[in-house]
Amino acid sequence: MSQYVFSISLDTPFEAAVDRVTEALKSEGFGVLTVIDVAATLKEKLGIEHRPYKILGACNPQFAHQALEAEPDLGALLPCNVVVRGEATGRVSVVFMDPESVLGMVGNPKVSQVGKEVRTRLVRVADTLKG
Repeated sequence: MSQYVFSISLDTPFEAAVDRVTEALKSEGFGVLTVIDVAATLKEKLGIEHRPYKILGACNPQFAHQALEAEPDLGALLPCNVVVRGEATGRVSVVFMDPESVLGMVGNPKVSQVGKEVRTRLVRVADTLKG
């Protein structure tokens, strides 16, 4: 697995997984600002059938504010994306952007600290979903 993400696998229907992920994010102070339905877009724009695939743009306003105060250009790396992807096996993968890794690229200790704190919360989200 890549260093910029971490993931879990769920044995649940796709839309139920999206709902569970959204609720688990909410429990850690994240709202879902955007939902990109990649499968629907590929179908509409290219006529390509694709397994279910949604990108949830998750944001914790408190941490976003801290990061933007420390580094105004950081908006280019926000929000934290969470991918919910249907697999051929029938399982659903939930892939989290690793904010500690991604925000660490900025080289600003204040931003790195925010990335670490956000990662801790996203790991709790993943643990909740697994539990």
